Amino acid sequence: MRIAMANDHAGYQLKMQIKGWLEEHDHTVVDFGTHDEEGCDLSDFVCPAARAVSRGECERAILVDGVGYGSAMIANKYRNIFACVCQDPVCAELSRQHNDANVLCLGGKLIGPVLAMAIVKTWMETDALTDKKYVRRRDKVVAIDAERTTEVE
Repeated sequence: MRIAMANDHAGYQLKMQIKGWLEEHDHTVVDFGTHDEEGCDLSDFVCPAARAVSRGECERAILVDGVGYGSAMIANKYRNIFACVCQDPVCAELSRQHNDANVLCLGGKLIGPVLAMAIVKTWMETDALTDKKYVRRRDKVVAIDAERTTEVE
């Protein structure tokens, strides 16, 4: 799977660990940066990563900032992006099963590397449920997304 990754300075170390695991498991990582721990603006890196998923150039994205919510807020501005913040494996599983989330946002200041890797593994290995009620609910969200967001330039 082709995975976009982005981070700010607070998420750099955790992103690098996740990136290594993804590559060890034969995923292709497109790293939009940042590439160090110098202070930076999160949107400079999240926007191109979200755009890549929105356009279908990457299948999913994993974004790491201080608490995760900044990345989610930015990414969800793009059409076809369904970003979630997960702080435990249960949330990761449900975000994939029920919502078919395609962008995972993590808080590098809030969760340690062991928990983060459990979240990533669960999120990457869980498929969306195909029961009619979940498909119906997801279709409604996709329709709202198409109505309320604009195409990516």
